Amino acid sequence: QVQLVESGGGLVQAGGSLRLSCAAFRLTFSRQTMGWFRQAPGKEREFVAAISRNGGTTPMSESVKGRFTISRDNAKNTVYLQMNNLKPEDTATYYCAAKSVILTAPVPVTEATYDYWGQGTQVTVSS
Repeated sequence: QVQLVESGGGLVQAGGSLRLSCAAFRLTFSRQTMGWFRQAPGKEREFVAAISRNGGTTPMSESVKGRFTISRDNAKNTVYLQMNNLKPEDTATYYCAAKSVILTAPVPVTEATYDYWGQGTQVTVSS
């Protein structure tokens, strides 16, 4: 079965950086749009960033623009989320998600659109 495995979370001080990774197994990675979502305690899961199949389109949440970067390596079946200048409000469990799309499809930013999800990795930013 399809598996998405996130890693790279942890505890960091405000202003610090982390890089999350999500490795995909048993799916055709190059045919997937990949997304990152996050869920803080007591809040709904929200969109963070996504990346098209070839990496050319990367919609981002306004709250992370200029601080986070999403990228992918199709040869390694892995998507990354580089998070810089972290803030306490970035504290959440971060999930990666995959959606099989045709090459010209728009990049989805809606949680319900995605087919596969990882188990999540915790990011805690202290003030």
